[in-house]
Amino acid sequence: MKNIDRRKFIGKTALAGIGLAGAGMMLSGCKRKADDRDLKLPPVLKGAPGGKKLRAGLVGAGARGTGAAINFISSGPDLEIIALADVYQDKIDACRERFASFNLPIPAENCFTGFDGYKKMMALPDIDVVLLATPPQFRPDHFLEAVTQGKHAFLEKPVAVDPVGIRSIITSAKKAEAIGLNIVTGTQRRHQEDYIETYRQVARGAIGKITSAKAYWNQDHVWFREREPGWNDMEYMIRNWNNFCWLCGDHILDTHVHNIDVINWFIGKYPEKAIGYGGRHRRVTGDQYDFFSIDFDYGDGVSSHSMCRQIDTCTNGTGELVMGTAGYTNCQNTIWDLQGNVIWKFEYPLDENGNQMNQTVIPPYVQEHMHLVYAIRTGNYVNEAEQTALSTLTAIMGRTAAYTGRAISWDEIFKSDMDLGPSKLEFGPVNMVFETPVPGTPVISSVKPLFKGQII
Repeated sequence: MKNIDRRKFIGKTALAGIGLAGAGMMLSGCKRKADDRDLKLPPVLKGAPGGKKLRAGLVGAGARGTGAAINFISSGPDLEIIALADVYQDKIDACRERFASFNLPIPAENCFTGFDGYKKMMALPDIDVVLLATPPQFRPDHFLEAVTQGKHAFLEKPVAVDPVGIRSIITSAKKAEAIGLNIVTGTQRRHQEDYIETYRQVARGAIGKITSAKAYWNQDHVWFREREPGWNDMEYMIRNWNNFCWLCGDHILDTHVHNIDVINWFIGKYPEKAIGYGGRHRRVTGDQYDFFSIDFDYGDGVSSHSMCRQIDTCTNGTGELVMGTAGYTNCQNTIWDLQGNVIWKFEYPLDENGNQMNQTVIPPYVQEHMHLVYAIRTGNYVNEAEQTALSTLTAIMGRTAAYTGRAISWDEIFKSDMDLGPSKLEFGPVNMVFETPVPGTPVISSVKPLFKGQII
């Protein structure tokens, strides 16, 4: 195919985890079974174990990056954020102020701005771990540098916006494995105890053979920023990154990839083909769709309907459903038989008043960092980069099917030379126009920015 609000910011909850972490590593939920290793399930922890002090640097100091940094230090004892990198000084200043309010100062000399700031930060010898939380366009280059510099890493999802970036992530993941660098990604449902236990039940045959699935992420339109006086083209796009496909991959990647990843996880493989559609009616900036409706064909008669929408004043909902020959599940906490009777339900813990909670004690955003620290300190190796890259590629395949109106195969999208964005990253004017993709038209005009006109 040639040419072709996000997570909740963890505030008091995350900081409370610092106290929890001091208790050390503990297992929660059901007792671990012998087959868990075959299922490749992560540990569910009360806190990461103690050990050698780990110092981390954050790349991307916006709200999600600052949240990830707080999640990291909340996950166990002797964890620090000692360095920051971001293209904007105001983002660094806000992040430093946030940490200073916790009496956790980040030295100014360890903070770097500009497109190459991440390289300067990762060159610091005291850094053990890097947290990568910029717009996903930049993730492949940042991950490559992390591996080159010998740093363990947390990668926020999605991990790329195009197949060229996906192949880069996979290559870096294999290099990381070869030298023993632990990698955890931001697909937090794989670190969420209720999802983990539901997956265990399904893997043991609770719903029989899987026959179909569906996944959905329908919500109001998320944030966008008005262009301010003095912002050049590149600055405006990056500050408004959630509305440009070359920076975020469209919302089928940015948010719906969570649900797509769950379906891949439960089915146990990646789809062979995608066909679908989408459209744009309400957005006023950028080049993205308002909605997608995709059929992913997993072969052997198994398919998943995947839909996502960001339009105000509509019915919303987020989740997954997997059907089998003996029952079905919402993937999170309940299994029904084919007559709709509940045959299994995850038991949440009790709160301080003895009432059953409706969520796990440790937020999954903290749990994923616990897993990373646990892996580094115990030697129980983890590397989630490739699996998240392939789920991201699944979303890219669906996006491309909708943008072009074509049936897109896995082999075709994996080998594609699609490489979104400008050829050179620098601040200043960018002579580009971002046309909304129109299915059935030549693919170059429907999936790749054209270097002409003005930014809208």
